[in-house]
Formats: sequence, structure tokens, C-alpha cells
Amino acid sequence: MKIAILGCGTVGSGACKLLIQNASEIAKRAGEEIVIKKVLARTPKKAYDAGLDKSQICTSFEEILNDDEISLVIEAMGGIDFAYDCIIKSMEKGKNVITANKDLIAIKGKEIFETAERNNVDIMFEASVGGGIPVIGVIKNMLCGNKFSYIMGILNGTTNYILTKMDKERLSYDEALAEAMALGYAEPDPTADVEGLDPARKIAILASLGFNAICTLDEVYSEGITKIESSDIDIAKHYGYVIKLVALAKEKNGEIVLFVRPVFIPKSHPLASVNDSFNAVVIKADAIDEMMLYGRGAGSLPTASSIVGDVMAIAKNISTKTTGKDPYKFYNTKKVVSVNSIDSNFVVRLDIADEPNSLANVTKAFAKENISIKTILQPIKEENQASNLIIITHKTKEKNIESAVQKLQNSECVRKVKMFMCFDSIDDI
Repeated sequence: MKIAILGCGTVGSGACKLLIQNASEIAKRAGEEIVIKKVLARTPKKAYDAGLDKSQICTSFEEILNDDEISLVIEAMGGIDFAYDCIIKSMEKGKNVITANKDLIAIKGKEIFETAERNNVDIMFEASVGGGIPVIGVIKNMLCGNKFSYIMGILNGTTNYILTKMDKERLSYDEALAEAMALGYAEPDPTADVEGLDPARKIAILASLGFNAICTLDEVYSEGITKIESSDIDIAKHYGYVIKLVALAKEKNGEIVLFVRPVFIPKSHPLASVNDSFNAVVIKADAIDEMMLYGRGAGSLPTASSIVGDVMAIAKNISTKTTGKDPYKFYNTKKVVSVNSIDSNFVVRLDIADEPNSLANVTKAFAKENISIKTILQPIKEENQASNLIIITHKTKEKNIESAVQKLQNSECVRKVKMFMCFDSIDDI
């Protein structure tokens, strides 16, 4: 089977290396030899380093598109417009497609799936979520007899590395980010990671698959980690929690809630022990109850592992003439509701003026929104510092806590307010 790879950067070169170094084993398992006929590469040196020769490298997509021997195209370039154009044209030419492009699937998934089904070809994208963690295949195939309650995870290695360093080594956010960038975990522009956009794309994809309803990036509430301070980490520790950037897709009463946000989770929760650049996904469904998948969420070879798995699956489909026979099914139309409708506990941290009635004004604002306070703590303050007040609420609606926080921000006695979701069990939300 002759294939082409679009792009020879981190992902594309990893796929080339794995296909070449494990060629014999892959051929035996797939039932035929997988031959890389062409690689679209802007930088030939990376292609040579991956084990390719000059005859395999091209600079024109049209050369790949018009080659009838090529039955499978792997898109590993990233971006939206050109990648989308290449994928659609490839499928319209009868070529099967694999992509690692989470942005494309989260934004243009509906059009891509429809094009694949219309042209009777396969579209696979295991590498778009979780790197080497086979979460998409597990949801689509192994757990397809289940009804899913929620899919929750740590889906970004950069932010998890930063939070781990802040927690374990007491680094500031800026120090931890600098270290992540020095190690290559963070891009020169880390915005997509630290602002939660990267995991938001991934949870949109997982929600679509789990609930068989197209969920898009713009439906995911996303909040990053840029405002987390060492004192927030300390507060979490004091109460037996850790702060993680959690992505959640949960169905409740026929509606879906989607978010990415920093959350106080108990140290006993499986995600609390997922550290450094590792990713993990927790799935709850009616037959299996709860399970967790854990591993490398990014990187050249872990991502290549998922791509090559898809290559071998498509090779078998081609040999049995069954491509396009198992499309992704999105037969449900479900409303994605605002996070304002969520019921949860919340941690609220306030810097308040050291004046009479300051505490009374705070508790009054909570009482007006029918918010019951579970725990309140006022640590001993340093001289010339504002009083720090930490409140954990009983279960309440997020819209109520937001209303109270807004009023407190406009109060003369309050200098700063921060709010975090806090849960002991995701079933409570």
C-alpha cells in the first residue's frame, strides 16, 4: 500500500521514522507492506533525518493528489485552510485520510466526516487527541455499547507540567512557563496551551464521539492557568486538593456541559496523580463504570504511534474493500448549556480591607445569592498586607457565585476576588 505524508515536522517525521524502523513488523500485522511514496516537505533536511531519500520528497501537493497509486494521505501539517483543502480534495479523489490536526477536526469536523462518507473513504484522527493515548479508538470501538456519562481529562502536557512544577517545586507561574519553554514543552507563543484553547479543541472532539452529537470549539467554555499564583496552590494543599486544568464533557438530563478550566480536585482522585507532561482521560459509562487512560499526550513518536495504528486499520479496510463502511455517527442533536447552569462547590479567595464590617459585607453578598458557606478561613496576614479570606461554598449554581463575585469586585472593602470550581466527585456537578 502506497501512502503520502503532508508535512515532515515533529508529527510527520515521527510517522516516517516509525513506519521505517518497524516496517517488517507493521507489514506482518497489516497484511501488506506500507510504502511511503511521497512526503510533502518544506525542509528536506528533516525528511532526510527521518530516513527518507530524495525520490520520496516533493514540494507540490498536486503531485500527491494526482498519483493514483497513493491510496492514503496523512495530514501532519497543522493549520486550517490549506490542510482542510488538501483533506477534502484527497477524499474527493478517493484517497483515505489520516490527520493529527485537532484544530481542523474541532472546527471543520462535520464537513470532513460528510465528505468521507460521500466518497466512501476512511477518515481517522486518533492522533488528534492525547498523542499516544488511544482514547478515540476506545470510545468509538471498544466502548461503543455504553452510554457515556462524562469524559474528563488532563489534555495538555504543557499546562500540566507548569502546574506540577508550581505544586512540587513552588515555582511561580512565570518560572514554570520558562522551564517548559526551555524543554520544548511550550511553543514560542504558548497562548493556545496556557489559555486552555488546545484542550478545548480536544474535549470538543471527544464530546462529539461520546455523545454522537457534533460539538464545536466555540461551544466549549475555556479558561487557562495564567492567573494561578503560588498562594492558590497553597490553599489547595491546605484543604487536601490539587489544582489541575481539567477538560470536561458531561451529559445531564439530555444536555451537555463543556469546559476547560482550573479545578480544585481531591488528592484521592486519579487525575490528581497525573504529573509533568503526561495526559490522562477518565471515562464514565453505564457498563464499565469508570476507567482511566494514561500516557504521553504529545511528542513525535507517541503521536506517530497513533498515526501508524490508523494506517494499519485503513490498510486492512482497503484489502477487504470496506473503506467508508464504518463512518462516525452523529445522530443526536443535544444542547450545549452554559457553565452558569452548573451546580458545584466553589473556592473563592478574596483580598479584603482590614476594616470593620468587611467580613460582614462579604457574607451578606453570598447570602443575597442564596449561597451557603461550607468553610471560611482567614490566614494570619503579614504587616501592611490585605487580609486574605478563603471561602469554600456548599453546592451552588455557578451563576449565583458569579453574581456574588461581581458584586464583591465592585465593593470598596474588596481589593481582589478569584474563584475556582471545586469538587469531590464529578457526579456532583
